Amino acid sequence: MSVSSNPRRSSGLVKVALAIACITAVTALSSRASFAFSAEAQQMCTGDAFRLCASDIPDVAAVTACMVRNRSSLSQSCRVVLDREVSKKAGKVAGAD
Repeated sequence: MSVSSNPRRSSGLVKVALAIACITAVTALSSRASFAFSAEAQQMCTGDAFRLCASDIPDVAAVTACMVRNRSSLSQSCRVVLDREVSKKAGKVAGAD
């Protein structure tokens, strides 16, 4: 019996691959100062990022833009955290002048 002939096993492998992609995306978000979000934002928004912006992963800027564009479709917890993070960053940018 080969691994690919078992649909449950294949589904599990897809989930593992998605989890690895998620970790990669979160790491990319963490490593770039201009798009670095808190651990709370990463935790609250990872599912939304995959649901709404999977085609943009691992492009951090594209995922961020996608999340902002799809704000109305975000989970409530992600929306609250994302709004807080974006407003913090906007304040820093505005204060930098």
